[in-house]
Amino acid sequence: MSFTIAAMPAYNEERSIAKMVLDCKKYVDEVVVVDDGSLDSTAEIAYSVGAYVVRHEKNKGYGAALRTCFETARNLNADTMVIIDSDGQHDPAEIPKLLKPLNAGVDLVIGSRFCNGNGKNVPAYRKLGLTVLNIATNVVGGVNVTDSQSGFRAYGRRAIDCINIDENGMPAGSKILLQAKDNKLKIEEVGI
Repeated sequence: MSFTIAAMPAYNEERSIAKMVLDCKKYVDEVVVVDDGSLDSTAEIAYSVGAYVVRHEKNKGYGAALRTCFETARNLNADTMVIIDSDGQHDPAEIPKLLKPLNAGVDLVIGSRFCNGNGKNVPAYRKLGLTVLNIATNVVGGVNVTDSQSGFRAYGRRAIDCINIDENGMPAGSKILLQAKDNKLKIEEVGI
């Protein structure tokens, strides 16, 4: 039997965290919230609605929170892990869409805001920044993805075991893709 977790880095997300945890619980076996030194009640609210909460005493950054997500997945012996942003920008109802390719042998699935004609609702300034980051990641890393910075991804067991994040900041999303390429992991995107 497969054990699937949803893990979400969280920093001062008390307004959205309860809904995200409860919505994710419909599709996974365990919801992990990595509270990255929040100054509000994020951790307490997440715990009160049934999340497995891991706390950083102080804010360490997105990359550090992702590192803790992977470490927690390994500690819990998860077979699959979905990383989803805790601010509500992604719809947990799309979790099955990301998990499906894992069952077909894909190691890392990216929920892309831009493949298949998506991305019409993303502000122009954000699209420009993401385009630059996508080009850099694709050229430097030799990967070909439309949304290298997506905070909605699914990882199979091979990916959980071999990805080790040493970056504390936002570039961790690109570094994960570079590690995936180096470890010959199969990457696929699905439109979200």
